[in-house]
Amino acid sequence: MSEIIRAENLKKHYHLGAETVRACDGVDLLIQKGEFVAIMGPSGSGKSTFMNMVGCLDTPTEGRYWLNGTLVSELSEDDLARVRNKEIGFVFQTFNLLPRATALHNVELPLIYGGVPGKERRRRAVEKLELVGLGDRMDHKPPEMSGGQRQRVAVARALVNEPALLLADEPTGNLDSVTSEDIMRQFEELNKQGQTIVLVTHEHDIAGHAKRQVHLKDGLIERDFLNPEESTV
Repeated sequence: MSEIIRAENLKKHYHLGAETVRACDGVDLLIQKGEFVAIMGPSGSGKSTFMNMVGCLDTPTEGRYWLNGTLVSELSEDDLARVRNKEIGFVFQTFNLLPRATALHNVELPLIYGGVPGKERRRRAVEKLELVGLGDRMDHKPPEMSGGQRQRVAVARALVNEPALLLADEPTGNLDSVTSEDIMRQFEELNKQGQTIVLVTHEHDIAGHAKRQVHLKDGLIERDFLNPEESTV
């Protein structure tokens, strides 16, 4: 294994008037390629702030962060945008799909932005939709699909650029318990195939699908452990 995420003394402070909010206050974390890690913590623990820095959506106030061997904490905005498009696939709670576009077109979008030719775009988008079990729903639009199907489209879109890292932010937050389990089994299967996944959640049963849990509290890591079934392997 080789590392994909290395955070050293990662801090993010916000100044609100005379007050300083220490959203992340010195996080040290190492994640290896092929891991499935759940980031947990109560509201205000710093997990969303940490996720934004890991996803190159925000830059740290202090500290250093390497993604797949690149020191991204010192990159320009343009370079960060390129890293986001090439190295990271995002899955959000709200799906973020275009309602009037088909599933196929929604999955093609990152490739359009990346300048991939049409024939290759379609091939790769079809491949990822089939991977998540939606080969027969490619021409359907989001309003014609269930919540679970929409989230599977979002997963296919996140994977279409073959990202080194899949980041999922409360991916089951808008789904019922049965559909949530279905989506989490999809993540488990992707991880078995070698996909590195970092998942942010506040739900313990969802975090239980990951192989490792990192709990944040007051901007710091409180606990970092393997899930029980993993520690006995």
